[in-house]
Amino acid sequence: MITTPAKRIGALAFAAAMVVAACGSSSSSPSAAATAAAPAASTSGSSSIAGPSSCVDGTITASGSTALQPLVDAAGKAYTAACPKSTISVQGGGSGTGLTQVSQGAVQIGDSDVTAESKLASPDAAALVDHVIAKQGWVVVVNNGVTGVTNLSSQQLQDIWACPNGQATPKITNWKDVGGPDMPIVLILRPASSGTRATFKSVVLNGQPECAGQALTEDSNGAVTTAVGQTPGAISVIGFAYYQSNKDKVTAISLDGVAGSVANMTDGSYKLSASGHMYTKGQPSGLTASFMDYMMSDPIQHTLIPSLFYAPVK
Repeated sequence: MITTPAKRIGALAFAAAMVVAACGSSSSSPSAAATAAAPAASTSGSSSIAGPSSCVDGTITASGSTALQPLVDAAGKAYTAACPKSTISVQGGGSGTGLTQVSQGAVQIGDSDVTAESKLASPDAAALVDHVIAKQGWVVVVNNGVTGVTNLSSQQLQDIWACPNGQATPKITNWKDVGGPDMPIVLILRPASSGTRATFKSVVLNGQPECAGQALTEDSNGAVTTAVGQTPGAISVIGFAYYQSNKDKVTAISLDGVAGSVANMTDGSYKLSASGHMYTKGQPSGLTASFMDYMMSDPIQHTLIPSLFYAPVK
């Protein structure tokens, strides 16, 4: 069997003052329906995927990236459907959490959007083995009330998001300044452990620090999707799989004139993408090794991965 712990459930409550994105004191508010924003394919549809060529009994846990979670979860379900004496538990928590837990031996697999070297000290990172299992992309999304904005350049996103050199507020704080309605911009940010946050900061913001201010800080792609859908003026970044399952709740924005799609990510024209990593502490064995082999098999690479809007690595 496979088990997936419930995502953090809480109340998304904010006053009118929360609809202002600025640098200063930080606040956070959990999502009221993070689970509802999770891609449907992460909990169903995996039964149509062929199982592994051979089964290994046992129990393992994978934790970390919520951007990769729909894929790992669905692959785990397909594996255990074919191998009922195996248990694969898939947890989120963010890339930094997954890397820390696998390094400490608390889990067998650490899922990450970034390299271990970017999150862990050298001795700990060196002890981990990197298994690149997919290519994944993220899309900038806004609340559906933000009309008239279909594309943002990297420079515009930096002006909306970044506060470099001790800057007190972003350069752009209202949607009217980029062709949208007269409405304050609300940044929905992720914790420091988030691989999504690290990738966006590196690829789009050129490493500049974000303006935290009164932005909401959410701990998963699902929670961010829900928060953007419920917060007037909100903007954030979510994985392709989450956007495809929530297209009615949020609006996607092109980046530098290129739409976020698997095809554009694959041909290199869309830049907000990165490799999806599954780390093990040393070379895997037993069920962990079998599951890693399964992640690279044709049923996962050529059937499941495209169905969930990732790109295969082979």
